[in-house]
Amino acid sequence: MAQIEYKDLLDAGVHFGHLTRKWDPRMAPYIFMEKNGIHIIDLNKTVAALDEASNAIKGIVRSGRKVMFVATKKQAQEIVSEEARRLKMPYVTDRWQGGMLTNFATIRKSLKKMQTLDKMLKDEETVKSIAKRERLTRSRDKEKLERVLGGIADLTRLPAALFVVDVKREHIAVAEAHRLGIPVFAMCDTNSNPEEVDFAIPANDDAYKSISLITLAIGKAIEEGLMERKQDKDDQRVQEEEDAKRAEDLAQAKAEGESQPEATAAPAAVAETEDEQEA
Repeated sequence: MAQIEYKDLLDAGVHFGHLTRKWDPRMAPYIFMEKNGIHIIDLNKTVAALDEASNAIKGIVRSGRKVMFVATKKQAQEIVSEEARRLKMPYVTDRWQGGMLTNFATIRKSLKKMQTLDKMLKDEETVKSIAKRERLTRSRDKEKLERVLGGIADLTRLPAALFVVDVKREHIAVAEAHRLGIPVFAMCDTNSNPEEVDFAIPANDDAYKSISLITLAIGKAIEEGLMERKQDKDDQRVQEEEDAKRAEDLAQAKAEGESQPEATAAPAAVAETEDEQEA
């Protein structure tokens, strides 16, 4: 995995925290100093936390499970949605709909409705047969569902982990994940509570460059996990082919061994005939 350097974090402004009066005391272990009324994050802690989080999330993806990206703040929406789409992972960037995890059965019904509307509006004959007003209403319903649920359209079961950009803003998502025992990987600014998540990455969660750098680092770890999973599948297939070939060779050798005595029976019979003639 490509190691992010201290300088990369510094250039992206990952170290800039919030005003000192807005801090959460539970972030104290991750704060290096105070400067001009702003807390400065210890980037050495960020590097260590990011490395730990990357290794853990890579293991989750390698096992064949999904990681959901959650970032509804404006400056994070674009980079998070692009990275999630690239990795074919579910994401939520418009708004978190309550019960998206804890009431997943209902969410799946909404997804099914969205797919039905999409299929219906693509059918020219059906579109022509309904009134213009009804067609517009259904188009709006579809657009609304796609805006909220479009990022999880292919999600058939609960994700194995969440990657969250802003813990305070996405507190409902974090609470639902905690309730279901789903691990949360999150960027935690100096006004956040790192104890609410399983893997806290101390970082500026407001600046676009900071969000982009951390998101791409997590995306790289997920990509490596996907590649390792593919390699594991290839190795398993090769091993199965080798085992099948070995079993076939053993069966063939066994069959030849059983037929060997029959082949030597004729010479033995000839020898007995010769002995009788000499006698």
